[in-house]
Amino acid sequence: MSATADHAEERTNPAARLGFEPGQVVQEIGYDDDVDFDLREGIESIIGQDLVDEEYDDVADVVLLWFRDEDGDLTDALVDAIGLLEEGGQIWLLTPKTGRDGYIEPSDINDAAQTAGLSQTKSISVAKDWVGTRLGTPKR
Repeated sequence: MSATADHAEERTNPAARLGFEPGQVVQEIGYDDDVDFDLREGIESIIGQDLVDEEYDDVADVVLLWFRDEDGDLTDALVDAIGLLEEGGQIWLLTPKTGRDGYIEPSDINDAAQTAGLSQTKSISVAKDWVGTRLGTPKR
C-alpha cells in the first residue's frame, strides 16, 4: 500500500491509526449503547474478524476497554484486563472526551495505569465522543 493509500484509510477508517493488524484477537469489554460503532466496525475490518466479548475464554492480543467514570474502579478494571492478554499485548482504554458524561481526568487514568503496572504510551482522539489511551503491559 502506498503512503497516500495509508493516509486515505486513516481518514475513512478511524481505527487505522490505532495499530491493529490482520488476524489479531481483540477482546471488547465495557460495551454499551454509547460505544462508537464506526470505530468498532473499523477495527473488525482491519483484524478481519469480529471482536470477541467478555465471555471469550482464551487470551487476546488487544483488549478494547470502554470505560466511563460511573463504571467502577479503573485500576481494578485494568488489572482484570491484563489477565486477558497474550504476553506483550496491549490495552486500548477508551474513555469519554472532556465534557461528555462519564469523563475521566487524564491524571486519574495515569494513576490507575501506573498502579496496575501499565505504561501509558499514547492518547489520541478515536471518535467523536471518545479518547483512546494505549497502555502497554509489563514484561513477564
